Amino acid sequence: MSIQLNHISKSYKKVKAVQNISFTVEPGELFGLIGPDGAGKTTIFRILTTLLIPDNGSASVAGFDVVKDYKAIRNAVGYMPGRFSLYQDLTVEENLTFFATIFGTTIEENYDLIEDIYIQIAPFKDRRAGKLSGGMKQKLALCCALIHKPKVLFLDEPTTGVDPVSRKEFWEMLKRLQQKGITILVSTPYMDEAALCDRIALIQDGEILEIDTPEAIVNKFPKTIFNVSADNMYKLIQSLQNYEHLYSVFPFGEFVHYTDKRNFFEVAELKSYLKKTGLTDIYIETTQPNIEDAFMELAK
Repeated sequence: MSIQLNHISKSYKKVKAVQNISFTVEPGELFGLIGPDGAGKTTIFRILTTLLIPDNGSASVAGFDVVKDYKAIRNAVGYMPGRFSLYQDLTVEENLTFFATIFGTTIEENYDLIEDIYIQIAPFKDRRAGKLSGGMKQKLALCCALIHKPKVLFLDEPTTGVDPVSRKEFWEMLKRLQQKGITILVSTPYMDEAALCDRIALIQDGEILEIDTPEAIVNKFPKTIFNVSADNMYKLIQSLQNYEHLYSVFPFGEFVHYTDKRNFFEVAELKSYLKKTGLTDIYIETTQPNIEDAFMELAK
């Protein structure tokens, strides 16, 4: 296994950050840790990159124990933390050279690994890192994490706060890196990015809810979902919350996703109820579940 966690727990005083976490990541796999802020994703990353010692359990990365072999792990992995952590006063090229030197290598030696990414920031190589856009900072940080040709790449919420185009480009880069044999563990609060991973672990309040392929998790969703909209979306949600047959309801883009306690019911019945609450322009249609629906169901 490239990554293995066995019953890992970590607390900060009275706060249980992660509780009894176990999962594995296969060599060459793109594995996603999916969950909201405060779910425990960063704590897991810091344990795996030897920045934190777990209270209980054991873990290994690239065959090395995270406590006993921390020096070996630091040479074998690349880590891109959630917050931009490069030297803002150094230029793009100076940052890259610095990190290459730390690991006893050069930009030229492993250029083939970062070439696709570096050519996008090369026009700004003399610009200070702190003056780069969010997307360019992200690409520079990825280059610095890859410059020593790591076996395993850790990316902690790499696309948070980045525009949609840069997010798409970033995931395309990850797919190309995976094809070069690098094992990737990425965390994200964005449910739509989960579908881009080979397997995912859904995490909430420091506990794993489910581990499987994105498709398998979605296929386990037990209910029929309805897209519902009306002239007043706030009132619509309130009305559905008061409906006696409600199973779940939550906002989703221009609609709300509604599920009913009953396996079979007439849509006309629900529409009639909503009309009686004073709503107009009511639209109800079945839709396919997605990762967010599955997460909300598991989190209940």
